[in-house]
Amino acid sequence: MLLIPCPFCGPRDQIEFTYGGDATLTRPDPATASEEAWAAYVYLRDNPKGPHSEYWHHHAGCRAWIKVRRDTLTHEISASAAATAPLAGEAGKP
Repeated sequence: MLLIPCPFCGPRDQIEFTYGGDATLTRPDPATASEEAWAAYVYLRDNPKGPHSEYWHHHAGCRAWIKVRRDTLTHEISASAAATAPLAGEAGKP
């Protein structure tokens, strides 16, 4: 069982959450981005091995979006925060 530490509700079972995607991507500027930049943003994804930042939605709890740093090999979670807050070690990122 994977326990996700919601910063608002505490540790909860994974079934209360919906995976929201890669939290390391930067959305292209709609006013200036090329079609190639949009295609890369939408379709091209790395498959990281090790610690990775992800968005999760706590749909069966507080309904908040959160960021989680999860190791993709072990599923160990080392940090969580509100989606708009930086994770520990993410200096300067909103």
